[in-house]
Amino acid sequence: MELNIKISSAFILMLFLAQLGEGQSPARAVFDVTKYGATPNGDISKAVMDAFKEACAATSPSTIVIPKGTFTMNKVKLQGPCKAPLELQVQATLQAPPDPKQLTGEGEWFTINYLDHFTLSGTGIFDGQGKAAWAQNDCAKSKNCHLPNNLSFNFLTNSTIQDITSKDSKMFHVNVNGCKNLTFMRVKITAPPESINTDGIHVARSSNVNITDSVIGTGDDCISVGDELEQLYITRVTCGPGHGISVGSLGKTPGEKPVVGVYVKNCTFINTDNGVRVKTWPASHQGVVTDLHYEDIIVQNVSNPIVIDQVYCPYNQCNKDLPSQVKISKVSIKNIRGTSRTQDAVLLLCSKGLPCEGVEVGDIDISYNGKEGPAKSNCENVKPTFVGKQNPPVCAGTLSA
Repeated sequence: MELNIKISSAFILMLFLAQLGEGQSPARAVFDVTKYGATPNGDISKAVMDAFKEACAATSPSTIVIPKGTFTMNKVKLQGPCKAPLELQVQATLQAPPDPKQLTGEGEWFTINYLDHFTLSGTGIFDGQGKAAWAQNDCAKSKNCHLPNNLSFNFLTNSTIQDITSKDSKMFHVNVNGCKNLTFMRVKITAPPESINTDGIHVARSSNVNITDSVIGTGDDCISVGDELEQLYITRVTCGPGHGISVGSLGKTPGEKPVVGVYVKNCTFINTDNGVRVKTWPASHQGVVTDLHYEDIIVQNVSNPIVIDQVYCPYNQCNKDLPSQVKISKVSIKNIRGTSRTQDAVLLLCSKGLPCEGVEVGDIDISYNGKEGPAKSNCENVKPTFVGKQNPPVCAGTLSA
């Protein structure tokens, strides 16, 4: 009898320990780039790629660590698929070569492709050292101008970018292409107002993208939206300096696919050229923009707080006499308040070929204190519906269709 009790007790203990082990996830393998040859103030490109190669082959979740310090880095491309979830934890300041000609190889400065359940984290800084490149930017003259973006994310799924900083990119800070279920949290983007074409986060050909609790100040759009986008959620983002949060520009390229579902809520714009903006080219190719919603927005000293511009024509590279062929519909603009730097608080300039439809405006309170008089609106080819109060009066006496 005593032997049976001892055997039963041992069996129960083994079963308990087995169940306890099943409830615990295995420890993440850590791949520190200093173990692969990375040294402070040295080029860590090869060390990062070597660490990634091993981490990507791991069959359990792993973390690549770039520890605190300052490192230089040339172009790096990390490409999956990998065998298990992977985190890249950047605690360092990474510096790109100041001269764009020193960035050798294809693609952008730091590119991540084809990963599932990927996380980029840490309090690190991606410093593009873009000042010299901005002086070389000739996009006003050349249609084929291109400088390297700081960060390029392509075909990521179920992934998160959090707590990192992008500084002084030579072109876009972040470019998102072909991603699904991608979240940006607590991201900081910084560059001076004179940094030409340095969009903060550009998103295209993607679905279910979230950008939240982030601060973006740069020389172009804080967030810009390209074609073939479905469901972009932007919440609690502070923008400024910059050109605002923009859908477009669209219509310049044939075959662009629809933009469906952009939600901008609880955001603040400070000293920006625009607030919320949709821009399409005149004499454009066909396109569709629908289901746009802007709500609970604060504007502080913003030149054009609310803009639909279907005669967008930078550098006069278009024929303004021909209408835009991009159809805009199902737009709601609610609870926008603050101050405008110009009289033009609300501009709804829709296409005379395809007037905007389903535009709803509610509870607008934007003031202007310049010598020209109070804030005003200007509307073309749109007949909005109204909810609540509008200050200034929106589309009063300026409707056409």
